[in-house]
Amino acid sequence: MNETIQPLNPIAFSLGPIDVHWYGIIIGSGLALALFLAIREGDRRGLPKDTFADLMLWAIPIAIISARIYYVIFEWKYYIKHPIEAPQIWNGGIAIHGALIGAVITTYVFSKKRGISFWKISDIAAPSIILGQAIGRWGNFMNQEAHGGEVTRTFLENLHLPDFIINQMYIDGTYYHPTFLYESIWDFVGFILLILLRRVNFRRGELFLSYVIWYSIGRFFVEGMRTDSLMLGSLRMAQTISIALVVGALAILIYRRTKKLSESHYLDQAN
Repeated sequence: MNETIQPLNPIAFSLGPIDVHWYGIIIGSGLALALFLAIREGDRRGLPKDTFADLMLWAIPIAIISARIYYVIFEWKYYIKHPIEAPQIWNGGIAIHGALIGAVITTYVFSKKRGISFWKISDIAAPSIILGQAIGRWGNFMNQEAHGGEVTRTFLENLHLPDFIINQMYIDGTYYHPTFLYESIWDFVGFILLILLRRVNFRRGELFLSYVIWYSIGRFFVEGMRTDSLMLGSLRMAQTISIALVVGALAILIYRRTKKLSESHYLDQAN
């Protein structure tokens, strides 16, 4: 049976010499849905209608560039010998933490220029971000990447996974943990949780910090199972960053509450 298993074609269609990959379509679909939800919620919360559309014009390219820079930095031993390949993002190699760093910095600068609370924009965007991440992981599925260590087919069948996922986890004669799926499910649950937490009417900034904590906890455990981690010595960088983000988000949340830096709440309309 194993000999008959063929991976799904990562190319959705071709336009002449240009191949359109499922990875790009899935990532793009996740971004489009995330933007739609953010615009709709921003409108409900009193933001100008063009706020998130204008923000994405800057945040998306900057996030892609910062994701690549982050990846290249931690694979420097390779790219110092092959510098011409450093900007070749089409050959693979981006890191979500790098993208988030770029997007957060862009959002901060954008909010200052528009005179809108950074925390308000971030709170509104938080569910959209984690939903986009949940969808985006299926791009890794199509590319048979971001998987974990070796397992047996029986193990995967005992997880009650459909055959198309099990078969796609059969790579070069071996079955692997579908860590893309574990993280995607964690993110989908996080999306639902954040939507529910909107009704709690947290203080401004706390919904975004809740996203940071939730995502980082899940990423820490999933990263420990992966076989393609970016390393700093013996440390898995994604795990190290995840711990730092959880600690940092909790510290910021406690500090802002203790110092009463914000008495505004999520459902407030003021910018």
